[in-house]
Amino acid sequence: MKPCMTALRQAIPPLLNFNEISTGLNMVDVPFFRRKDKVVFVMGATGTGKSRLAIDLATRFPAEIVNSDKIQVYKGLDIVTNKVTPDESQGVPHHLLGTVENTHDDFTAEDFQREAIRAVKSIVERDRVPIIAGGSNSYIEALVNNCVDFRLRYNCCFLWVDVDKPVLHSFVSERVDKMVEMGLVDEVRRIFDPSSSDYSSGIRKAIGFPELDEFLRAELLNYPAQTTEKLLETAIKKIKDSNCTLASRQYQKIQRLYKQWKWNMHRLDATEVFLWRGEEADDAWENMVARPSALAVDRFLNYSEDHHLDGADILLPNISVVPPLLAAVVAISR
Repeated sequence: MKPCMTALRQAIPPLLNFNEISTGLNMVDVPFFRRKDKVVFVMGATGTGKSRLAIDLATRFPAEIVNSDKIQVYKGLDIVTNKVTPDESQGVPHHLLGTVENTHDDFTAEDFQREAIRAVKSIVERDRVPIIAGGSNSYIEALVNNCVDFRLRYNCCFLWVDVDKPVLHSFVSERVDKMVEMGLVDEVRRIFDPSSSDYSSGIRKAIGFPELDEFLRAELLNYPAQTTEKLLETAIKKIKDSNCTLASRQYQKIQRLYKQWKWNMHRLDATEVFLWRGEEADDAWENMVARPSALAVDRFLNYSEDHHLDGADILLPNISVVPPLLAAVVAISR
């Protein structure tokens, strides 16, 4: 049985027919009128700065971060999976980041539901705000749309960091070059298994593994240096292309979710941030992304819940209504 369903059975009085709930009973009939705790989600395609924004917010509010990236949940391979470093985390506690030791099997959406609910519950019990951040939108959708227990217990605010595709693709390519400089190839080389070409599960699905396969096999077979160098160039280009393809898929998924959650999803256009360098980029980030996001979160956390809890409050994933951000301080849609 799915973890959120198990928790829901425990929360609903025995006299209520649980099968009716799971087969379509209007949630307004559920006698579960407790004040809901609040959860912030930071979404965006790969490379848009989700981790940076989550950490920025966690340094401005009493918050902790729950990772929702299906590759970063695994232990090890910090460069390949592009985990935040201890310095970058600024002391902010992170949950589900590099904690799964079984790197061979998939960490499923059901696994994420179970562990994310556990992490969120522990954060809330310590009077802190859970910030769920990561690029695996299927995890987020499974938690918000499909986990009834989560929807009964939590109000949600969604922040979407958006960047124009051409600008983002250029940045992603530059980021891959930096990852290679940091040792991406060596990281994959250390655990490369020439006896297997299966990259369909676990951490081996990470971008970088399948793309480097041909190069690493040629290297083991002592191919001429000119050949291996050419194969490495090709592999790095494939890694860049795969990241750009991933970003496009994630963008499409977020657009679909935006249609469902737009009355409580704040889109922040960070395109201009990526056109600057140095201090100018930091200033643009603060003005166009960090500060408007903090304003949205502040309003969300301080929104009064002393209103009548009707059917829409319980049933819909975008649970609370937050006053719209001022046009002067938020990067609005093009």
